Amino acid sequence: MNKNNSSRGRQAGKNSNPRSKKQSNFRKPVKKSSNTPKKEESTGIRLNKFISNSGICSRREADTFIEHGSVTVNGKLITEMGYKVQPHDAVRFDGTLISIEEKRYVLLNKPKNYITTMEDDRGRKTVMELIGNATKERIYPVGRLDRNTTGLLLFTNDGELAKKLTHPKHNVRKLYHASLDKKLTLSDLEKLRGDVVIEGRKVFIDAVSYVEGEKKTEVGIEIHSGRNRIVRKIFDHFGYHVVKLDRVIFAGLTKKNLPRGRYRTLTQQEVNNLKML
Repeated sequence: MNKNNSSRGRQAGKNSNPRSKKQSNFRKPVKKSSNTPKKEESTGIRLNKFISNSGICSRREADTFIEHGSVTVNGKLITEMGYKVQPHDAVRFDGTLISIEEKRYVLLNKPKNYITTMEDDRGRKTVMELIGNATKERIYPVGRLDRNTTGLLLFTNDGELAKKLTHPKHNVRKLYHASLDKKLTLSDLEKLRGDVVIEGRKVFIDAVSYVEGEKKTEVGIEIHSGRNRIVRKIFDHFGYHVVKLDRVIFAGLTKKNLPRGRYRTLTQQEVNNLKML
């Protein structure tokens, strides 16, 4: 065979390899920089969310507690915003070990003569006695009802939701049935629909009317203020004494099929509705 032909044949054979072009354009994988975060470092849950999920407070409040040095992780004081907690970490709040609990939501139809507090040093009956067997998680009342006020009271360990439901800016609906010591005059009813100032601050009354089919001593009043004993103070301001006060609607929840002194767990749909407020 001719030497030149042999050389051209070898060259042709080399160029006829269909993989050669691909191989020449193939790029080697770029080596990751040593600064790339490891997978485990990007996992976890933000510390403020962890604290909120433990039922102690809202995320915003948790940020304040973190900043002020109330929280340690694995014995180390953490004041860094955005710090992430890993599943194996030991988180302590004011020295007490905390953990994420399953969220619980319990609705009570509060009877008279129970105070809305976790415990009472004077030995009075508290609402916690009524819901003591509702759940193994520690739950807290959302807002307050005074000792003589009956009706709907929500309990939860969801700090974020509790904060939302008690803040006036969210306009959470609270409807009360007030029984007065005398008939509410039409002129005073109209005054209640105007600007009402109690203790130097305006009270936002969303709606007020006589209870249909009842005497004019029975009045329905809707507010979103969270001020202490505010409904009683409103009627006192106009010269009326509230004989009985019952909260019949709270954030869309009603007393339907819930006898006085009994409680029930919210449905998932009810929880979803609260979170959408």
